[in-house]
Amino acid sequence: MASTHARCNRQIRAREVRVIADDGEQLGVMTPRDAMELAQEKGLDLVEVAPNAVPPVCRIMDFGKYKYEQQKKQQSARKKQTQVQVKEIKMRPKTDEHDYQTKVKHIKRFVEKGDRCKVTIFFRGREIVHKDRGLMILDRVAEDMKDLAKVEQVAKSEGRTMYIVLAPLAIKR
Repeated sequence: MASTHARCNRQIRAREVRVIADDGEQLGVMTPRDAMELAQEKGLDLVEVAPNAVPPVCRIMDFGKYKYEQQKKQQSARKKQTQVQVKEIKMRPKTDEHDYQTKVKHIKRFVEKGDRCKVTIFFRGREIVHKDRGLMILDRVAEDMKDLAKVEQVAKSEGRTMYIVLAPLAIKR
C-alpha cells in the first residue's frame, strides 16, 4: 500500500520518472519538469505512486483526491483487523462449586468469542500458605476448558496471585 506521504510536483527529486496519464495511458520515461508541465496543462498534479521503482513511477492525477482515497483504504484495513482481547476472571482458593461453575461459563463465553482469558487466583492473608489449592483450581480450569482452549501460559505465581492464560483453539467469528 502506498503511504499517505507521497511526493507531489516539485517534491519529486528523481532525474527521470515513468509517467502514467490520468486515463491510465503510459506516457513513457521523461524528466520530472516535462511531466509536471503535462500535468499542469490538464490542471492536475504529478504524484509519485511507486518511489522505489527504477525509474520512479509518477501519475498525473488530483493529489487531494489521491490522499483521500489512501486514507479511506487505511481506514477500511483497520476496520477489517480483529482485536483479540485478554479477559480476566478472578477466583479465590476458597471459591465454592457453584461460583466456580459460573466463572467457567464466563471463561467459555470469552474463549468462544475468540478472546484470550487470564484466570487469576488471589490469595488473602494466610491463604498464601495454600498455594497448592490455587494450583489445583487452575489445573481444574485448564482440564475443564481443554476442548475449547489451550493453556498459553502455564501456572505462574506473582506475589499474592497465581494465574494461567488460556487461548482459543480455533477462532469462531
